[in-house]
Amino acid sequence: MTTAPGRPRDRRIDRAVLAATAELLVETGYADLTVAGIAARAGTTKPAIYRRWRSKAHLVHEAAFPVDDRMEVPHTAELADDLRTMVRTVVAVFSDPVARAAVPGLMGEMTTDPTLHAALLERFQAGPIGRVRERLAAAVAAGQARADLDPDAFVEAIGGTTLLALLIRGDGELDDTWIDHTTRLLLEGIAP
Repeated sequence: MTTAPGRPRDRRIDRAVLAATAELLVETGYADLTVAGIAARAGTTKPAIYRRWRSKAHLVHEAAFPVDDRMEVPHTAELADDLRTMVRTVVAVFSDPVARAAVPGLMGEMTTDPTLHAALLERFQAGPIGRVRERLAAAVAAGQARADLDPDAFVEAIGGTTLLALLIRGDGELDDTWIDHTTRLLLEGIAP
């Protein structure tokens, strides 16, 4: 979300717009989602939305991928357990109906707008991706992972594997067996 000088924003409008965006994404899909429709559902105006978000894509990204408690990265003594939790979290995030409706449109828009791509990634760099980097750096320091481990490639492996599995499976059911198998593949790939 962008911020502007002036009087404080009404957070109720923020919440109403995010909720309306999530609802309409699932109902209409990304391509048919309009800011006018979001404004009408949220009981606000298009200018109020554009004061808060630079574009429909920025708004959709925040509605579909809120940086909240469900994106916490565990840091226990057991790397395998932490990796399993990370995989389970990514599955939960990408399996959510709002995220499933948002991803195709956001991917299309990010490929044509590098500034959008950078802005959307920035939301995660200081949050969940940064915490994964910290957890993996601790694993390297503790001798639990290879010294040449690339944390960004690891994040891409979790996200890419999950997205592809959801695409291939259609119904989106990635169960505990899939999570355990994927965790084992990731762990064996980074073990010293």
